[in-house]
Amino acid sequence: MELKDAKDEINKIKKAIAGFRGSLDLDSLSENIEINESKMADPNFWDDPNKAKSFIEENNKLKKKYDNFKVIAEESDDLEINLELLEEDNDPSIMEEFENNLTKTKKHLENYRLGMLLNGKYDGNNAILEIHPGAGGTESHDWGMMLLRMYTRWAEQHEFKLETLNYQVGEVAGIDSATLLISGENAYGYLKSEKGVHRLVRISPFDSAGRRHTSFASVDVMPELDDSVNIDINPADLRVDVFRASGAGGQHVNKTSSAVRITHEPTGIVVASQAQRSQLQNRETAMNMLKSKLYELEEEKKAEQKAQLEGEQKEIGWGSQIRSYVFHPYSMVKDHRTGYETAKVQDVMDGKLDKFINSYLQWKLSKQNPD
Repeated sequence: MELKDAKDEINKIKKAIAGFRGSLDLDSLSENIEINESKMADPNFWDDPNKAKSFIEENNKLKKKYDNFKVIAEESDDLEINLELLEEDNDPSIMEEFENNLTKTKKHLENYRLGMLLNGKYDGNNAILEIHPGAGGTESHDWGMMLLRMYTRWAEQHEFKLETLNYQVGEVAGIDSATLLISGENAYGYLKSEKGVHRLVRISPFDSAGRRHTSFASVDVMPELDDSVNIDINPADLRVDVFRASGAGGQHVNKTSSAVRITHEPTGIVVASQAQRSQLQNRETAMNMLKSKLYELEEEKKAEQKAQLEGEQKEIGWGSQIRSYVFHPYSMVKDHRTGYETAKVQDVMDGKLDKFINSYLQWKLSKQNPD
């Protein structure tokens, strides 16, 4: 890297940091953290444990926002010091150190920029992600498996904890359905961009004539909710079935009927869990999933009502096609909401989804603030 390019990179970072500084109001943020911590020291703070827990979580988010900004600001200062050393002595080892630190700072900056866009009520929560292949038999079941691999790779790259709550194998290949719990800060905020129908166009490996096929799979994403969120569920509305687990999940798979399926009859929502060793644990997991689904359903109804009041004609719900993955006759992945596209299909299938996620969050922000 040339010294001029190094200076340009630092100027870009400094400009971005100045923009964050202006929007954050660091003094006010620091003051709010101090006020919150004084409230937490009150002897009556724990009278309502759920309220206290939520309060602490919110304050921790403020602290993390403040601390992460300070880290990036310090990293940019260190880069300037590195640059001064380079100007005095353009040593290859110093340049290598500078480039490594530059890459690290740019990554931190991008993650911070992305995090600033996550301001929804439950964006910070863990995510429950479901994959359901559409009509099309073996071809769509294989497509469901490909999506499962894609999200698994994405979670691993971001060091999120991954747990398979439910896994139903396809009759010939792939999956009939799968449910993942992806745990980590802002997991739901990132993955909510994936909710909708995903379309695949390719030469099917299951077609001996080598014809092109189009397959669909729906992805549903919900925040994992804790006990502080009250969702009223009438036990009389539930049908509970037990069955044997059918996928990877330990020695008990296919030996005991520990898996649980719950149907909420008023809405037709079905959830299932087979990840835990006991039927009781799976029932609890399934109930938490049902709570999240009912919350999402209620939020969609509110959004639909709001759209009608504002005179907007738009489709709301999990059934809308959001993204196309074309393997043949050309290579392209395109998001139909944001218009973002790439020819690097294999990168996307290997879990490199951040540019799609970032584009979606920017798109959502622009719709909220059209000016």
